[in-house]
Amino acid sequence: MDFLIVLSALLLLMLTAYRGYSVILFAPMCALLAVFLTNPDAVLPMFSGVFMTGMVSFLKLYFPVFMLGAVFGKVIELSGFSKSIVSAVIRLLGKRHAILSIVLVCALLTYGGVSLFVVVFAVYPFAAEMFRQSGIPKRLIPATIALGAFTFTMTALPGTPQIQNIIPTTFFKTTTWAAPWFGLIGAAFMLGGGMLYLEWRRRQAARAGETYGEDHRNEPEPLGEMALPNPWLALLPLVLVAVLNKVFTSLIPIYFGSTATVNMGAKALSIDVNSLVAIWAVLGALLSGIVCVLLFAFKPIASRFADGSQSAIAGSLLASMNTASEYGFGAVIAALPGFTLISEALRQIPNPLVNEAVSVSLLAGITGSASGGMSIALAAMADSFIQAANAAGIPLEVLHRVAAMASGGMDTMPHNGAVITLLAVTGLTHKQSYKDIFAVSVAIATTAVFVGIAVYYLFGIY
Repeated sequence: MDFLIVLSALLLLMLTAYRGYSVILFAPMCALLAVFLTNPDAVLPMFSGVFMTGMVSFLKLYFPVFMLGAVFGKVIELSGFSKSIVSAVIRLLGKRHAILSIVLVCALLTYGGVSLFVVVFAVYPFAAEMFRQSGIPKRLIPATIALGAFTFTMTALPGTPQIQNIIPTTFFKTTTWAAPWFGLIGAAFMLGGGMLYLEWRRRQAARAGETYGEDHRNEPEPLGEMALPNPWLALLPLVLVAVLNKVFTSLIPIYFGSTATVNMGAKALSIDVNSLVAIWAVLGALLSGIVCVLLFAFKPIASRFADGSQSAIAGSLLASMNTASEYGFGAVIAALPGFTLISEALRQIPNPLVNEAVSVSLLAGITGSASGGMSIALAAMADSFIQAANAAGIPLEVLHRVAAMASGGMDTMPHNGAVITLLAVTGLTHKQSYKDIFAVSVAIATTAVFVGIAVYYLFGIY
Protein backbone atom coordinates (compact mmCIF):
# COMPACT_ATOMS: atom_id res chain seq x y z
CA MET A 1 0.00 0.00 0.00
CA ASP A 2 2.84 2.44 0.84
CA PHE A 3 4.33 1.89 -2.60
CA LEU A 4 0.98 2.53 -4.31
CA ILE A 5 0.61 5.81 -2.40
CA VAL A 6 3.99 7.06 -3.64
CA LEU A 7 3.30 5.86 -7.18
CA SER A 8 -0.12 7.54 -7.18
CA ALA A 9 1.39 10.84 -6.03
CA LEU A 10 4.00 10.71 -8.80
CA LEU A 11 1.43 9.82 -11.47
CA LEU A 12 -0.92 12.55 -10.26
CA LEU A 13 1.84 15.16 -10.49
CA MET A 14 2.74 13.91 -13.98
CA LEU A 15 -0.92 14.06 -15.04
CA THR A 16 -1.46 17.60 -13.74
CA ALA A 17 1.73 18.80 -15.46
CA TYR A 18 0.65 17.11 -18.71
CA ARG A 19 -2.72 18.82 -18.50
CA GLY A 20 -1.01 22.17 -18.15
CA TYR A 21 -1.66 22.90 -14.47
CA SER A 22 0.90 24.77 -12.38
CA VAL A 23 3.50 22.56 -10.72
CA ILE A 24 3.97 25.28 -8.11
CA LEU A 25 0.40 24.69 -6.96
CA PHE A 26 0.05 20.96 -7.49
CA ALA A 27 3.47 19.67 -6.34
CA PRO A 28 2.72 20.42 -2.65
CA MET A 29 -0.88 19.22 -3.06
CA CYS A 30 0.23 15.86 -4.52
CA ALA A 31 2.97 15.46 -1.92
CA LEU A 32 0.70 16.27 1.04
CA LEU A 33 -2.04 14.00 -0.29
CA ALA A 34 0.47 11.16 -0.13
CA VAL A 35 1.37 12.19 3.43
CA PHE A 36 -2.31 12.32 4.39
CA LEU A 37 -2.91 8.80 3.08
CA THR A 38 0.14 7.58 5.00
CA ASN A 39 -0.25 9.50 8.27
CA PRO A 40 -2.83 12.35 8.48
CA ASP A 41 -1.20 13.81 11.61
CA ALA A 42 2.02 14.46 9.69
CA VAL A 43 0.57 16.73 6.98
CA LEU A 44 1.37 20.13 8.51
CA PRO A 45 4.76 19.14 9.98
CA MET A 46 5.81 17.64 6.63
CA PHE A 47 4.66 20.75 4.77
CA SER A 48 6.64 23.20 6.89
CA GLY A 49 9.54 20.98 7.92
CA VAL A 50 10.19 19.03 4.74
CA PHE A 51 8.46 20.50 1.66
CA MET A 52 9.17 24.18 2.38
CA THR A 53 12.66 23.42 3.67
CA GLY A 54 13.51 21.53 0.49
CA MET A 55 11.96 24.19 -1.72
CA VAL A 56 13.79 27.06 -0.03
CA SER A 57 17.12 25.22 0.02
CA PHE A 58 16.88 24.78 -3.77
CA LEU A 59 16.09 28.45 -4.33
CA LYS A 60 18.88 29.51 -1.97
CA LEU A 61 21.44 27.71 -4.13
CA TYR A 62 20.14 28.00 -7.67
CA PHE A 63 17.84 31.00 -8.10
CA PRO A 64 20.74 33.39 -8.84
CA VAL A 65 21.81 31.07 -11.68
CA PHE A 66 18.29 31.04 -13.13
CA MET A 67 18.03 34.84 -12.83
CA LEU A 68 21.41 35.80 -14.31
CA GLY A 69 21.00 33.18 -17.05
CA ALA A 70 17.66 34.68 -18.04
CA VAL A 71 19.00 38.25 -17.99
CA PHE A 72 22.03 37.21 -20.05
CA GLY A 73 19.77 35.57 -22.61
CA LYS A 74 17.57 38.66 -22.75
CA VAL A 75 20.43 41.12 -23.38
CA ILE A 76 21.82 38.77 -26.05
CA GLU A 77 18.38 38.90 -27.67
CA LEU A 78 17.84 42.68 -27.31
CA SER A 79 21.31 43.51 -28.63
CA GLY A 80 20.71 41.60 -31.86
CA PHE A 81 23.66 39.33 -31.06
CA SER A 82 21.58 36.14 -31.26
CA LYS A 83 20.21 37.10 -34.70
CA SER A 84 23.70 37.95 -35.88
CA ILE A 85 25.06 34.54 -34.82
CA VAL A 86 22.16 32.72 -36.44
CA SER A 87 22.53 34.62 -39.71
CA ALA A 88 26.30 34.04 -39.82
CA VAL A 89 26.02 30.29 -39.33
CA ILE A 90 23.31 30.06 -41.97
CA ARG A 91 25.44 32.02 -44.45
CA LEU A 92 28.45 29.83 -43.68
CA LEU A 93 26.75 26.45 -44.11
CA GLY A 94 24.08 27.35 -46.65
CA LYS A 95 20.50 26.19 -46.97
CA ARG A 96 21.59 22.72 -48.13
CA HIS A 97 22.63 22.10 -44.54
CA ALA A 98 19.60 23.70 -42.90
CA ILE A 99 19.22 21.08 -40.17
CA LEU A 100 22.91 21.14 -39.19
CA SER A 101 22.88 24.96 -39.24
CA ILE A 102 20.01 25.20 -36.77
CA VAL A 103 21.45 22.48 -34.51
CA LEU A 104 24.82 24.27 -34.35
CA VAL A 105 23.22 27.66 -33.68
CA CYS A 106 21.18 26.22 -30.80
CA ALA A 107 24.27 24.47 -29.44
CA LEU A 108 26.31 27.65 -29.64
CA LEU A 109 23.70 29.69 -27.79
CA THR A 110 23.00 27.15 -25.03
CA TYR A 111 26.67 26.36 -24.40
CA GLY A 112 27.24 30.09 -24.21
CA GLY A 113 24.76 30.34 -21.34
CA VAL A 114 21.54 31.39 -23.08
CA SER A 115 18.38 29.87 -21.56
CA LEU A 116 16.81 27.00 -23.50
CA PHE A 117 13.51 28.87 -23.69
CA VAL A 118 15.19 32.00 -25.07
CA VAL A 119 16.90 29.86 -27.71
CA VAL A 120 13.54 28.50 -28.89
CA PHE A 121 12.13 31.99 -29.45
CA ALA A 122 15.35 33.35 -30.99
CA VAL A 123 16.01 30.54 -33.46
CA TYR A 124 12.51 29.57 -34.63
CA PRO A 125 12.03 32.41 -37.19
CA PHE A 126 15.34 31.53 -38.86
CA ALA A 127 14.61 27.81 -38.77
CA ALA A 128 11.22 28.36 -40.41
CA GLU A 129 12.78 30.47 -43.19
CA MET A 130 15.58 27.97 -43.85
CA PHE A 131 13.29 24.95 -43.84
CA ARG A 132 10.85 26.72 -46.18
CA GLN A 133 13.60 27.59 -48.65
CA SER A 134 15.10 24.10 -48.43
CA GLY A 135 11.77 22.29 -48.82
CA ILE A 136 12.11 20.47 -45.48
CA PRO A 137 8.86 19.68 -43.63
CA LYS A 138 8.10 22.13 -40.85
CA ARG A 139 7.23 19.24 -38.53
CA LEU A 140 10.98 18.52 -38.21
CA ILE A 141 11.80 21.96 -36.76
CA PRO A 142 10.97 21.07 -33.10
CA ALA A 143 13.21 17.99 -33.15
CA THR A 144 16.01 19.99 -34.78
CA ILE A 145 15.86 22.70 -32.10
CA ALA A 146 15.54 20.04 -29.38
CA LEU A 147 18.70 18.27 -30.58
CA GLY A 148 20.72 21.48 -30.46
CA ALA A 149 19.33 22.93 -27.24
CA PHE A 150 17.91 20.11 -25.08
CA THR A 151 20.55 17.39 -25.33
CA PHE A 152 24.38 17.46 -25.48
CA THR A 153 24.90 21.15 -24.70
CA MET A 154 22.54 20.93 -21.75
CA THR A 155 24.04 17.95 -19.96
CA ALA A 156 27.09 16.40 -21.64
CA LEU A 157 29.57 19.04 -22.77
CA PRO A 158 32.02 19.80 -19.96
CA GLY A 159 31.65 23.30 -18.57
CA THR A 160 28.13 23.97 -19.85
CA PRO A 161 26.53 26.59 -17.58
CA GLN A 162 23.05 25.07 -17.83
CA ILE A 163 21.42 24.22 -14.49
CA GLN A 164 21.43 20.47 -15.25
CA ASN A 165 25.24 20.52 -15.13
CA ILE A 166 25.36 22.63 -11.97
CA ILE A 167 23.04 20.68 -9.66
CA PRO A 168 25.36 17.62 -9.32
CA THR A 169 28.23 19.85 -8.14
CA THR A 170 26.54 20.50 -4.79
CA PHE A 171 26.03 16.79 -4.12
CA PHE A 172 29.39 15.42 -5.32
CA LYS A 173 31.63 18.48 -4.60
CA THR A 174 32.67 18.51 -8.26
CA THR A 175 32.85 21.28 -10.87
CA THR A 176 30.95 21.82 -14.12
CA TRP A 177 34.00 20.46 -15.96
CA ALA A 178 33.69 17.02 -14.35
CA ALA A 179 34.54 13.96 -16.46
CA PRO A 180 35.27 15.86 -19.71
CA TRP A 181 36.05 12.83 -21.89
CA PHE A 182 32.95 11.01 -20.71
CA GLY A 183 30.90 14.09 -21.58
CA LEU A 184 32.53 14.59 -24.97
CA ILE A 185 31.92 10.96 -25.93
CA GLY A 186 28.28 11.25 -24.89
CA ALA A 187 27.93 14.57 -26.73
CA ALA A 188 29.39 13.11 -29.92
CA PHE A 189 26.97 10.18 -29.74
CA MET A 190 23.98 12.50 -29.23
CA LEU A 191 24.98 14.90 -32.00
CA GLY A 192 25.98 12.19 -34.45
CA GLY A 193 22.99 9.96 -33.75
CA GLY A 194 20.56 12.86 -33.79
CA MET A 195 21.88 14.22 -37.08
CA LEU A 196 21.76 10.79 -38.74
CA TYR A 197 18.17 10.40 -37.61
CA LEU A 198 17.04 13.86 -38.74
CA GLU A 199 18.76 13.54 -42.12
CA TRP A 200 17.13 10.15 -42.59
CA ARG A 201 13.74 11.71 -41.84
CA ARG A 202 14.48 14.56 -44.28
CA ARG A 203 15.38 12.16 -47.08
CA GLN A 204 12.34 10.05 -46.30
CA ALA A 205 10.10 13.11 -46.65
CA ALA A 206 11.83 14.19 -49.88
CA ARG A 207 11.25 10.78 -51.44
CA ALA A 208 7.58 11.06 -50.53
CA GLY A 209 7.39 14.49 -52.18
CA GLU A 210 6.72 16.27 -48.88
CA THR A 211 7.86 19.88 -48.58
CA TYR A 212 7.59 22.59 -45.92
CA GLY A 213 3.80 22.58 -46.20
CA GLU A 214 1.16 25.29 -46.11
CA ASP A 215 -1.48 26.73 -43.79
CA HIS A 216 0.69 26.31 -40.71
CA ARG A 217 -0.03 28.11 -37.44
CA ASN A 218 2.30 30.64 -35.82
CA GLU A 219 4.27 31.32 -38.98
CA PRO A 220 6.89 34.02 -38.34
CA GLU A 221 7.06 37.18 -40.42
CA PRO A 222 9.46 36.86 -43.37
CA LEU A 223 12.95 37.93 -42.40
CA GLY A 224 13.75 41.27 -43.99
CA GLU A 225 17.02 43.08 -44.31
CA MET A 226 18.26 44.35 -40.96
CA ALA A 227 21.43 45.87 -39.61
CA LEU A 228 23.05 43.24 -37.40
CA PRO A 229 26.20 43.40 -35.24
CA ASN A 230 29.38 41.78 -36.47
CA PRO A 231 29.04 38.03 -35.73
CA TRP A 232 32.52 37.88 -34.17
CA LEU A 233 31.48 40.60 -31.75
CA ALA A 234 28.22 38.75 -31.10
CA LEU A 235 30.18 35.62 -30.22
CA LEU A 236 32.43 37.40 -27.75
CA PRO A 237 30.04 37.30 -24.71
CA LEU A 238 29.35 33.58 -25.26
CA VAL A 239 33.06 32.77 -25.45
CA LEU A 240 33.68 34.98 -22.43
CA VAL A 241 31.12 33.09 -20.33
CA ALA A 242 32.63 29.72 -21.27
CA VAL A 243 36.24 30.82 -20.64
CA LEU A 244 35.57 32.68 -17.39
CA ASN A 245 33.50 29.77 -16.08
CA LYS A 246 36.65 27.64 -16.36
CA VAL A 247 38.93 30.40 -15.01
CA PHE A 248 36.75 31.13 -11.98
CA THR A 249 36.39 27.41 -11.28
CA SER A 250 40.18 27.25 -10.91
CA LEU A 251 40.74 30.55 -9.11
CA ILE A 252 37.97 30.54 -6.48
CA PRO A 253 39.38 27.59 -4.43
CA ILE A 254 42.86 29.13 -4.62
CA TYR A 255 41.62 32.48 -3.34
CA PHE A 256 39.29 31.25 -0.59
CA GLY A 257 40.64 27.80 0.24
CA SER A 258 38.22 25.06 1.27
CA THR A 259 36.43 27.34 3.74
CA ALA A 260 35.73 31.07 3.52
CA THR A 261 35.67 32.79 6.92
CA VAL A 262 34.56 36.41 7.03
CA ASN A 263 34.42 38.53 10.18
CA MET A 264 31.31 40.69 10.18
CA GLY A 265 31.61 42.71 13.35
CA ALA A 266 30.65 40.55 16.30
CA LYS A 267 29.76 37.61 14.08
CA ALA A 268 32.06 35.42 11.97
CA LEU A 269 30.61 33.84 8.83
CA SER A 270 32.06 30.52 7.72
CA ILE A 271 31.11 29.04 4.30
CA ASP A 272 32.06 25.68 2.77
CA VAL A 273 33.59 26.80 -0.52
CA ASN A 274 33.95 23.33 -2.10
CA SER A 275 30.19 22.91 -2.48
CA LEU A 276 29.74 26.37 -4.00
CA VAL A 277 32.66 26.71 -6.42
CA ALA A 278 30.64 25.72 -9.50
CA ILE A 279 27.76 28.05 -8.64
CA TRP A 280 30.02 31.01 -7.89
CA ALA A 281 32.01 30.39 -11.08
CA VAL A 282 28.90 30.33 -13.27
CA LEU A 283 27.47 33.43 -11.58
CA GLY A 284 30.71 35.33 -12.12
CA ALA A 285 30.89 34.21 -15.77
CA LEU A 286 27.27 35.16 -16.51
CA LEU A 287 27.64 38.54 -14.83
CA SER A 288 30.76 39.20 -16.90
CA GLY A 289 28.87 38.19 -20.04
CA ILE A 290 26.05 40.63 -19.25
CA VAL A 291 28.52 43.47 -18.69
CA CYS A 292 30.27 42.60 -21.96
CA VAL A 293 27.03 42.80 -23.95
CA LEU A 294 26.10 46.11 -22.31
CA LEU A 295 29.53 47.59 -23.12
CA PHE A 296 29.30 46.77 -26.81
CA ALA A 297 25.57 47.19 -27.41
CA PHE A 298 24.34 49.62 -24.80
CA LYS A 299 22.38 51.80 -27.23
CA PRO A 300 20.03 49.14 -28.70
CA ILE A 301 19.52 47.64 -25.24
CA ALA A 302 19.05 50.81 -23.15
CA SER A 303 15.55 51.74 -24.29
CA ARG A 304 14.18 48.22 -23.78
CA PHE A 305 16.25 46.98 -20.87
CA ALA A 306 13.69 47.85 -18.16
CA ASP A 307 10.87 45.86 -19.76
CA GLY A 308 13.21 43.16 -21.03
CA SER A 309 14.88 42.56 -17.68
CA GLN A 310 11.51 42.45 -15.93
CA SER A 311 10.22 39.77 -18.30
CA ALA A 312 13.49 37.83 -17.97
CA ILE A 313 13.36 37.91 -14.17
CA ALA A 314 9.67 36.95 -14.20
CA GLY A 315 10.53 33.99 -16.41
CA SER A 316 13.41 32.97 -14.15
CA LEU A 317 11.14 33.17 -11.10
CA LEU A 318 8.61 30.88 -12.74
CA ALA A 319 11.24 28.39 -13.93
CA SER A 320 13.05 28.28 -10.58
CA MET A 321 9.83 28.04 -8.57
CA ASN A 322 8.60 25.18 -10.76
CA THR A 323 11.81 23.25 -10.17
CA ALA A 324 11.96 24.17 -6.48
CA SER A 325 8.40 22.89 -6.02
CA GLU A 326 9.41 19.60 -7.61
CA TYR A 327 12.44 19.52 -5.31
CA GLY A 328 10.19 20.03 -2.27
CA PHE A 329 7.86 17.34 -3.64
CA GLY A 330 10.81 14.98 -3.92
CA ALA A 331 11.91 15.71 -0.37
CA VAL A 332 8.46 14.75 0.93
CA ILE A 333 8.22 11.63 -1.23
CA ALA A 334 11.71 10.56 -0.15
CA ALA A 335 10.60 10.74 3.50
CA LEU A 336 7.63 8.37 2.99
CA PRO A 337 7.79 4.64 3.76
CA GLY A 338 6.81 3.79 0.19
CA PHE A 339 9.89 5.46 -1.21
CA THR A 340 12.07 3.14 0.82
CA LEU A 341 10.67 0.26 -1.24
CA ILE A 342 11.52 2.09 -4.48
CA SER A 343 15.01 2.95 -3.25
CA GLU A 344 15.65 -0.64 -2.21
CA ALA A 345 14.46 -1.90 -5.60
CA LEU A 346 16.76 0.52 -7.42
CA ARG A 347 19.67 -0.42 -5.16
CA GLN A 348 19.33 -4.00 -6.36
CA ILE A 349 20.87 -2.85 -9.64
CA PRO A 350 24.42 -4.03 -8.94
CA ASN A 351 26.38 -1.53 -11.04
CA PRO A 352 26.57 1.89 -9.30
CA LEU A 353 26.67 3.91 -12.52
CA VAL A 354 23.79 2.02 -14.11
CA ASN A 355 21.92 2.34 -10.82
CA GLU A 356 22.36 6.11 -10.84
CA ALA A 357 21.50 6.44 -14.53
CA VAL A 358 18.27 4.45 -14.17
CA SER A 359 17.24 6.26 -10.98
CA VAL A 360 17.78 9.75 -12.38
CA SER A 361 16.23 8.90 -15.76
CA LEU A 362 13.17 7.37 -14.15
CA LEU A 363 12.48 10.32 -11.86
CA ALA A 364 13.20 12.88 -14.60
CA GLY A 365 10.68 11.09 -16.79
CA ILE A 366 8.02 10.96 -14.09
CA THR A 367 8.35 14.65 -13.22
CA GLY A 368 8.90 15.78 -16.81
CA SER A 369 11.86 17.86 -15.63
CA ALA A 370 15.59 17.18 -15.95
CA SER A 371 16.55 19.42 -13.05
CA GLY A 372 13.54 18.44 -10.94
CA GLY A 373 13.95 14.70 -11.44
CA MET A 374 17.69 14.82 -10.85
CA SER A 375 17.18 16.92 -7.71
CA ILE A 376 14.70 14.37 -6.35
CA ALA A 377 17.01 11.45 -7.13
CA LEU A 378 20.17 13.02 -5.74
CA ALA A 379 18.49 14.44 -2.64
CA ALA A 380 17.25 10.96 -1.79
CA MET A 381 20.11 8.76 -2.99
CA ALA A 382 23.32 10.77 -3.47
CA ASP A 383 24.88 9.36 -0.29
CA SER A 384 24.28 5.79 -1.41
CA PHE A 385 25.62 6.59 -4.90
CA ILE A 386 28.79 8.04 -3.36
CA GLN A 387 29.23 5.08 -1.02
CA ALA A 388 28.83 2.59 -3.88
CA ALA A 389 31.17 4.57 -6.13
CA ASN A 390 33.87 4.77 -3.45
CA ALA A 391 33.60 1.04 -2.88
CA ALA A 392 34.01 0.40 -6.61
CA GLY A 393 36.81 2.95 -7.05
CA ILE A 394 34.72 5.18 -9.32
CA PRO A 395 35.61 8.92 -9.24
CA LEU A 396 32.82 11.25 -8.16
CA GLU A 397 33.37 13.22 -11.40
CA VAL A 398 31.94 10.24 -13.28
CA LEU A 399 28.90 10.19 -10.97
CA HIS A 400 28.40 13.87 -11.78
CA ARG A 401 28.45 13.35 -15.54
CA VAL A 402 26.20 10.28 -15.42
CA ALA A 403 23.62 12.16 -13.32
CA ALA A 404 23.67 15.20 -15.60
CA MET A 405 23.39 13.19 -18.82
CA ALA A 406 20.75 10.83 -17.41
CA SER A 407 18.59 13.80 -16.41
CA GLY A 408 18.44 14.97 -20.02
CA GLY A 409 16.97 11.82 -21.52
CA MET A 410 13.62 10.75 -20.15
CA ASP A 411 12.83 14.32 -19.04
CA THR A 412 11.45 15.33 -22.45
CA MET A 413 8.31 13.24 -22.15
CA PRO A 414 5.10 14.78 -23.58
CA HIS A 415 4.36 16.71 -20.36
CA ASN A 416 7.80 18.38 -20.25
CA GLY A 417 7.51 22.18 -20.06
CA ALA A 418 10.21 22.81 -22.67
CA VAL A 419 8.49 20.44 -25.13
CA ILE A 420 5.12 22.12 -24.61
CA THR A 421 6.71 25.56 -25.10
CA LEU A 422 8.61 24.43 -28.20
CA LEU A 423 5.46 23.07 -29.85
CA ALA A 424 3.45 26.15 -28.92
CA VAL A 425 6.05 28.53 -30.37
CA THR A 426 6.33 26.57 -33.62
CA GLY A 427 2.57 26.16 -33.95
CA LEU A 428 2.76 22.37 -34.16
CA THR A 429 1.19 19.55 -32.16
CA HIS A 430 2.42 16.49 -30.32
CA LYS A 431 0.84 14.37 -33.06
CA GLN A 432 2.82 16.16 -35.77
CA SER A 433 6.23 16.43 -34.16
CA TYR A 434 6.62 14.59 -30.87
CA LYS A 435 7.77 11.31 -32.43
CA ASP A 436 10.88 13.03 -33.78
CA ILE A 437 11.46 14.95 -30.53
CA PHE A 438 11.29 11.62 -28.68
CA ALA A 439 13.81 10.02 -31.02
CA VAL A 440 16.53 12.66 -30.63
CA SER A 441 16.01 13.88 -27.06
CA VAL A 442 14.76 10.74 -25.30
CA ALA A 443 15.88 7.60 -27.15
CA ILE A 444 19.27 8.79 -28.41
CA ALA A 445 20.07 10.96 -25.38
CA THR A 446 19.25 8.15 -22.94
CA THR A 447 21.30 5.64 -24.93
CA ALA A 448 24.26 8.05 -24.86
CA VAL A 449 24.51 7.73 -21.07
CA PHE A 450 24.98 3.97 -21.28
CA VAL A 451 27.41 4.32 -24.19
CA GLY A 452 29.48 6.61 -21.98
CA ILE A 453 29.33 4.13 -19.10
CA ALA A 454 30.44 1.30 -21.40
CA VAL A 455 33.38 3.33 -22.74
CA TYR A 456 34.40 4.25 -19.20
CA TYR A 457 34.50 0.60 -18.10
CA LEU A 458 36.26 -0.53 -21.30
CA PHE A 459 39.00 2.10 -21.39
CA GLY A 460 38.90 3.77 -17.96
CA ILE A 461 38.86 7.28 -19.44
CA TYR A 462 36.67 10.00 -18.02
